[in-house]
Amino acid sequence: MSFRKVNIIIWLLAAVLFLLVLHHNFLSLISLLRNEVSDSGILGLQPIYFVPNVHQHIVDGKQEIPVVIAASEDRLGGTIAAINSIQHNTHSNVIFYIVTLNSTADHLRSWLNSGSLKNIRYKIVNFDTKLLEGKVKEDPDEGESMKPLTFARFYLPILVPSAKKAIYIDDDVIVQGDILALYNTPLKPGHAAAFSEDCDSTSTKVIVRGAGNQYNYIGYLDYKKERIRKLSMKASTCSFNPGVFVANLTEWKRQNVTNQLEKWMKLNIEEGLYSRTLAGSITTPPLLIVFYQLHSTIDPMWNVRHLGSSVGKRYSPQFVKAAKLLHWNGHFKPWGRTASYADVWEKWYIPDPTGKFSLIRRHMEISNIK
Repeated sequence: MSFRKVNIIIWLLAAVLFLLVLHHNFLSLISLLRNEVSDSGILGLQPIYFVPNVHQHIVDGKQEIPVVIAASEDRLGGTIAAINSIQHNTHSNVIFYIVTLNSTADHLRSWLNSGSLKNIRYKIVNFDTKLLEGKVKEDPDEGESMKPLTFARFYLPILVPSAKKAIYIDDDVIVQGDILALYNTPLKPGHAAAFSEDCDSTSTKVIVRGAGNQYNYIGYLDYKKERIRKLSMKASTCSFNPGVFVANLTEWKRQNVTNQLEKWMKLNIEEGLYSRTLAGSITTPPLLIVFYQLHSTIDPMWNVRHLGSSVGKRYSPQFVKAAKLLHWNGHFKPWGRTASYADVWEKWYIPDPTGKFSLIRRHMEISNIK
């Protein structure tokens, strides 16, 4: 073989090797670009504010756990304490979707960027109140009708568009367990959500004056109305608490759950379907209808509630310590004057750097009088 032919073969091999390297680098670049687009494309169109370096769905090999929580201006301290308790009791890759109104966003961001919450992963989502037009009426006897963020839980697929599964929690909770355990709650096929049922709860059954039992359907729905009777739902059916739940968002979208909830909101305005002596939240009745016998259950220790139903202490210190999640549902909130177990909640509270939000405490009032 001539020297010239050897040179040609060497050049050809070098060219092939060069093309192979170039092809490998090109594929790597395409993969990188695809990941960036898939992670930010859809969400980038939403009114969401991003914290730097939170766009990865996998961090250190851990699956992302979306936790949705509302943040209203007058209860912002509750949201902060709940987030802090979750973050410090898990090693999981949690990302918080904090739903609020534009007027609260700056206050919330300044609080989150101070102290021990600087490193959390979160997205602030503006809730469009136009979603509720024609579905909620102004009723002075129903305070929640004037608080749009209480209905954020109805719109989870809009708020967390890229997630297949998510946790929703109220702002009046403290999480003492690893949120991963709640996220891993098994949901039966065809079920879009898992709730904690009131009848089987470790929480003591509560009797609401004039409303009958707070732990069954008749406490929330008006069974004198024909439309309710036609649903053939037993009035004695155990109700569930919607302040903490796990949602299968794929199934939620497949069943058009949000549309179903909106339907019953509208019908209530037209026909008054909720119990007149409503036992609890006005967001509960449509959920009870849509999820009647179509929901899974979460471990009762993941929603130990009624801590805000009275000023008295209903649980032993040992039980409170063992609870995975404590819920101050009721009128007496832990940031207020007369709440039970306020000391447990306050361990997770972070003072507001702006000074706009402050705890109301009885001992502070006494000292001011002196």
